[in-house]
Amino acid sequence: MEEELLIVDPVTGAPLALADALLAGHDEPATATGLSPELKLEQIETQTRPCHSYADILQQIRCGRAMADQAARQHGARVAAIATSPLASNTHTTPDPRYAAMLDHFGIIATEQLTCGFHVHTSVESPEEGVVVLDHIRDKLAVLTALSANSPYWRGLPTGFDSYRTQAWNRWPTSGPSSLFGSLTAYRRVVQRLLDTGVILDEGMVYFDARISRNHPTVEVRVADVCLRAEDAALIAVLVRALVETASLEMLDGVDPTPVPTALLRMAGWRASNSGLRGDLLDFGDFRPQPAADVVWALVDYLSPVLDDQGELTLVKSGIAEILERGNGALEQRDAAARYSGRHRDGATPPGSPPDEETLAAVVAHAAKVTVRGSAPAGPKDPSPMMTRVRRP
Repeated sequence: MEEELLIVDPVTGAPLALADALLAGHDEPATATGLSPELKLEQIETQTRPCHSYADILQQIRCGRAMADQAARQHGARVAAIATSPLASNTHTTPDPRYAAMLDHFGIIATEQLTCGFHVHTSVESPEEGVVVLDHIRDKLAVLTALSANSPYWRGLPTGFDSYRTQAWNRWPTSGPSSLFGSLTAYRRVVQRLLDTGVILDEGMVYFDARISRNHPTVEVRVADVCLRAEDAALIAVLVRALVETASLEMLDGVDPTPVPTALLRMAGWRASNSGLRGDLLDFGDFRPQPAADVVWALVDYLSPVLDDQGELTLVKSGIAEILERGNGALEQRDAAARYSGRHRDGATPPGSPPDEETLAAVVAHAAKVTVRGSAPAGPKDPSPMMTRVRRP
């Protein structure tokens, strides 16, 4: 798992360009600490070692968050697991030739790209199997966007979206759902043709919702916002692993992927990004609107044979029920704003008006507290960003 976290001022809530300082404060190289830089100096990425269980995943995520927060505290900052900054701020690109080229080539898209995602790598036995997995899971990924949605504010404004990170991220030319590939040869051909256009700089900019990892024997699922709560992130990771395993078993059983048009997948992703769990999602069976909870439970039912086999079905049902009851991170951010505004508003500002900077600072402060809630002390770990999975005979 890879989590991108915002580095924030604990008083004002503003993003702070301190990633280089946080990384320099470690005696070991970044690759040995489980922390690494990202596009912007206002964010830092954590990685876990390969995990086999929900408990292991949760411990690793909490450890990474604690490590990042400890590093931030040394510079008077905190980290917050929120997918976009509630407060408007200039951003600073990490000094790196590749990032400089992206800034020059993509202009405002790269300038404004301060977003934090959650990426889950799951091991596959071969790239050929990985492409089969991509074809089988593409129609279910929007549900993960809705569950993880944690970015209702953007540059000081309420967006009306639960996951505005999805909208900001989808400005990149290769982002979003992919078409059916059918084979590794076809996948490689598509990637090469994208490179041949000259629009993107390298294969690392193939930003599909799910892709074959360049550096690990994994499928990488990239649709989720960074989750406010570590336990929600661990739950998303378990769902991703179950999706991959279910797809692999369908391949062995000769089940073909559903040929859903990519345009419909874009509608499903947009709907999930917009309303999250608040209204309808597009059902991944017929792509018609259904109550969000029904679609989420349909995904659990679809994955239940694998989840049951892995001993995680009860855990997943409990975690899903909790998220549906309390809401995703976007709702929690809005609730934090409402609580602060209700306690401190003197009546001078009309109800329903955009939150002021003080209110948004309170949202960030709440997020920073929740980010490390239950976190174990940071310790040494293997940062290799992949998950293993246990195959059924």
